[in-house]
Amino acid sequence: MHGRNHTKRMTKRIAVIGPESTGKSELCQHLARIFETEWVPEFARFYLDRLDRPYEKEDLLAIAQGQMAWEDDKAEEAGDYLFCDTNLVVMKVWSDHKYGETDLWILNELEKRHYDYYLLGNIDLIWRPDPQREHPKLRKHFFEIYENYLKDHDLPYGLVSGIEDLRVKCAKELMEDFFNK
Repeated sequence: MHGRNHTKRMTKRIAVIGPESTGKSELCQHLARIFETEWVPEFARFYLDRLDRPYEKEDLLAIAQGQMAWEDDKAEEAGDYLFCDTNLVVMKVWSDHKYGETDLWILNELEKRHYDYYLLGNIDLIWRPDPQREHPKLRKHFFEIYENYLKDHDLPYGLVSGIEDLRVKCAKELMEDFFNK
């Protein structure tokens, strides 16, 4: 049989989460380059850029499903790690905040999906305005929600701090410490 090696090692999924404007996308790109692997962009940006109306609750389900499809697709090509710019934890937090509830599909999928490690973006970066960002004054609030979620679910995570190269170095060291213990 030609093509892929079907005894491929298991790719470790790294979810990069955190409040808006904490450098998640940039961090994923840098880490994917450093570890010579793939990263999953944020599907919400792609989806919302093409939406000709304000998003609604039902759109969050479509975004979540698109994100998971992109993630599964990129996992096929990834090396040792797959860096995921957001995951369903973010969808849940966002949906709960905006609509007071989360779609059952998202909740069920959240229970099934496994991530080997989480990188939580600290709010030590300056806010960068963006048409898709909504809450510049709630970053601390959202940061606490994310951190509490990780702690409450006993999920392994590291706090990524610092600016520019220092942030990337911090994330790389957190991963190396976690995976080489």
